[in-house]
Amino acid sequence: MESLSELAAFTRAAELGSYVAAARALSLSASAIGKSVQRLESRLGVRLFHRSTRRISLTAEGNVFYQRCLRILDDLQQAQSEVASLSARPHGKLRVSLPVIAYRMLLPVLPAFCARYPDIELDLDFNDRLIDVIAEGVDVVIRSGELVDSRLTTRQLGPFLFQILGAPAYFNRHDRPEQPADLEHHACLHYKFPSTGKLQEWRMNLASGVTAPRLPVNLSCNNIEALIIAAQQGLGLVYLPDFAVREHVLAGHLQPVLTEYTTIGGMFSILWPSSPYLSPKLRVFIDFICANLPLSQT
Repeated sequence: MESLSELAAFTRAAELGSYVAAARALSLSASAIGKSVQRLESRLGVRLFHRSTRRISLTAEGNVFYQRCLRILDDLQQAQSEVASLSARPHGKLRVSLPVIAYRMLLPVLPAFCARYPDIELDLDFNDRLIDVIAEGVDVVIRSGELVDSRLTTRQLGPFLFQILGAPAYFNRHDRPEQPADLEHHACLHYKFPSTGKLQEWRMNLASGVTAPRLPVNLSCNNIEALIIAAQQGLGLVYLPDFAVREHVLAGHLQPVLTEYTTIGGMFSILWPSSPYLSPKLRVFIDFICANLPLSQT
């Protein structure tokens, strides 16, 4: 470690422009700093500092060496932090932003996460607006769609599909739609985004030149659970992501229709501010979510 001590002495002297100031910062003597620099100069065969009675300054060779030393010492500090974090118990508040609909996929896995990491305090914000992660001090976000921000690191969580569904009770009274245009003659239940009031678009794969159907709005709701219950009671057809209705489909309470037209979906991703060092709480949350989030199984 003597060489590292010499590098530390050299970089501090270069930053402060004085052996005396460097010695004070490192709790050493000025002569110890000077001898460390001399040993470096002897091994390198170059002069690192211009010296005067009051101040020192880097030579051209010294400046090149100084820049490289900064990177070496910074890498060493990061390595030490990362190794220390491996044994550190994850703790503290973790601010997580998610789209409103994501509670359907997140809440089922939260008990296992909380049991494994009891010292992490989750602060969950369910909203559909596009937030500025850095400016708002959010630790991690889960979002779908195109997400481009060079300040963020991204990992894909998995794909999902949208489905059009109805209850057996509804289909006992109405013919099943055979093509998208048939939807104009069906009761349609729409999801309304809480943050904007806009209705979720029913996106379908349509042949070239085919106009999208004009969907009736028999009911709109900004709560997924209420919308699912309304559909199960036979009030109309709904358009929802597969992970939100999977259990209801398996139980036979809702039945997909127009499946050949509803092959459009999306991709959920998890994003966090780019950094060479992740806090233990953030690292374990990312790893857990990537391994356990119940997205599309198609």
